[in-house]
Amino acid sequence: MNETIRELLGRVGGLPVAVNEIADDADLYAAGLSSFASVQLMLGIEEAFDLEFPDSLLNRKSFASIQAIEQTLTQIVKTQAAA
Repeated sequence: MNETIRELLGRVGGLPVAVNEIADDADLYAAGLSSFASVQLMLGIEEAFDLEFPDSLLNRKSFASIQAIEQTLTQIVKTQAAA
């Protein structure tokens, strides 16, 4: 999951630093992630993991760090499995 997120982030994030230099808990917005790039990242994640972000998780907090994205994805997968 982490590798896929990093690959997508590197492709659509538009960050001024290499993705492999960003710690899992680093603030992606402080690293240069724009709102537009976060939407592109979300779309890429939805396609890569074959899921859909619920409206309740479409917020800055869900994309604040690689770790936050992983936690959000885990939550979505658990919710879908329970449904």
